[in-house]
Amino acid sequence: MLYSEKVMDHFRNPRNVGQLTDADGIGEVGNAKCGDIMRMYIKVKDNIITDVKFMTFGCGSAIATSSIATEMIKGQPIDKALQLSNKAVVEALDGLPAHKLHCSVLAEEAIKAAIKNYYDKNNIAYDKEKFCQLDCPCTAHHK
Repeated sequence: MLYSEKVMDHFRNPRNVGQLTDADGIGEVGNAKCGDIMRMYIKVKDNIITDVKFMTFGCGSAIATSSIATEMIKGQPIDKALQLSNKAVVEALDGLPAHKLHCSVLAEEAIKAAIKNYYDKNNIAYDKEKFCQLDCPCTAHHK
């Protein structure tokens, strides 16, 4: 079987789907190669992500990674949510086929984009390297 039971469960019964009209941060990322688009909405109170929703246009793996990623950061301090890696998302889903790993990267990036949006809206200082994409000039720091 290509997909684990967890992937299939999160695809068939995604958690935290929808929008937060009063979101404190919104992050949208996409992958031009596969056409997946992910939008994450977060509510933050006292530095804790109190609610999170997502809207994903994409394949089953994109939906499953979005769903489990929201579960993994809900109720967590922002700093802990920022540490969520695509590897942790894949492990939580009991694996993904190699050609679908980019979906887990999108989930990680969408969370970071939503947190960055929250920081920007509230004039909160942050370490820009934490939000650095792989194709940015400071990639050398990540190797």
